[in-house]
Amino acid sequence: MDNLPAYVGIVFALTAFLTIWIFYKATRRSILALILLFVWLILQGFVSLTGFYTNTSGMPPRFILLVLPPLLVIGILFATSPGRKFVDSLNPGMLTLLHIVRIPVEGVLLVLSWNLVVPTLMTFEGRNFDIIAGLTAPFVFYFGYIRKKKKLNKKIILLWNFLSLGLLFNIVINAVLSAPFPFQQFAFTQPNIAMLYFPFIWLPCCIVPLVFFAHLACIRRIFRHPAPGR
Repeated sequence: MDNLPAYVGIVFALTAFLTIWIFYKATRRSILALILLFVWLILQGFVSLTGFYTNTSGMPPRFILLVLPPLLVIGILFATSPGRKFVDSLNPGMLTLLHIVRIPVEGVLLVLSWNLVVPTLMTFEGRNFDIIAGLTAPFVFYFGYIRKKKKLNKKIILLWNFLSLGLLFNIVINAVLSAPFPFQQFAFTQPNIAMLYFPFIWLPCCIVPLVFFAHLACIRRIFRHPAPGR
């Protein structure tokens, strides 16, 4: 995508690194998790640079190789005893703070739409209101997990997680159905092609799965514990 300003890719790459760094902090500094995530980024980066994902004519789309492995890992973590033990060991406050990355992601999507590589409906000028989750995350983090007195009620934190999860599902569905796959439904004049190129493939293969997982882990913790806690 040589027509894009260089700063767009740089900002997005830094956002991906920030997502991994905050998740690393949430794991209480698990070096193994950090290494696995960076290996995954590097692997997908090399694959995308070959143009592998730009071939969208086949079924199932090659794009599934970006999203299916992370979803399988998440499923295994919640389905197995060691996996659940890992999930329960995570810092819910840092998992909540992780959602601030949704702010720069939305900024990048907006610039990408100006450059005609994603449709406007994928931005907050269209159908995407995911930035609300990013803007409210610091408040939920502070009043839910840092403040000593009068913390947010766990029901409020739970509601925020479910609503933010709904915002995530909204943009994911619109993004997939706007891509130039055989089942495309939206944005035929300006399809979502940026997500097929480096470094923007890191959004579906890393940032979105981590954001999704962070919500699920926090929701599980709230159901298991009467107070949000740290």
